[in-house]
Amino acid sequence: MSNIEMLLSIMAQLRDPETGCPWDIKQDFDSIAPYTIEEAFEVAEAIALRDYPELKEELGDLLLQVVFHSQMAQEQGLFDFNEVVQVLCDKMVRRHPHVFAGTQADDEQAVKANWEQIKQQERTRKGRDHNSTIDGVPTGLPALQRAGKVQKKAAKVGFDWRAPEPVREQVSRELAELDEALSSGHKDAIEDEFGDVLFTLVNLSRHLKIDPEQALRRATNKFERRFRTMEREQLSPLKLLDESALEAAWQEAKKAAD
Repeated sequence: MSNIEMLLSIMAQLRDPETGCPWDIKQDFDSIAPYTIEEAFEVAEAIALRDYPELKEELGDLLLQVVFHSQMAQEQGLFDFNEVVQVLCDKMVRRHPHVFAGTQADDEQAVKANWEQIKQQERTRKGRDHNSTIDGVPTGLPALQRAGKVQKKAAKVGFDWRAPEPVREQVSRELAELDEALSSGHKDAIEDEFGDVLFTLVNLSRHLKIDPEQALRRATNKFERRFRTMEREQLSPLKLLDESALEAAWQEAKKAAD
């Protein structure tokens, strides 16, 4: 028995209505979906940390999610794991004609153009012929990632700034509008303007060729490192320090942690 066959067998046993695990038996697509998303993020975290033993384990956890969904689908007569793999194989071959069908693609841009054209053909065959340039971006993506993908699609038809400088100027304008909303005290207006600031910062990140998710993750990790250092080096609990003492402790922690 191969490893994948063993995994499929284990999953089937866990879902056995008579002898399986009560928790696994109880699950359905909706209840498992959040775990699938969580496992994908844990894979990304292991990659960011360059923790390859952890990456190996997290990839296994992510694979388990595919097997779990496939098992539930098989039980309902929808499809099974082998069909999932077959659909994937067919798609990869179909979307890489420059590798498998002798089609010419001289550079990465040509590959991307072919990929998008083939995806559009697939949508048409499925009866999902979209009407907008920015259609096709999953709503379940993290907000920063989704913003970037929507912006990239809009940029394909020329709706984009040509350089980072005007985008940076737009960030300042959006911050000024946020200040106005803060002065008004109107919660909805504040949220709208705050969202505009974030959206424009994502746009700036594209022009600077920076991944906003990675940049924010790095900033958060840096804050966490400094904060933990500050906690360790203070004799008194942080909640007992006044504002000036906290600022002094923070500045010392920054020097020590970095």
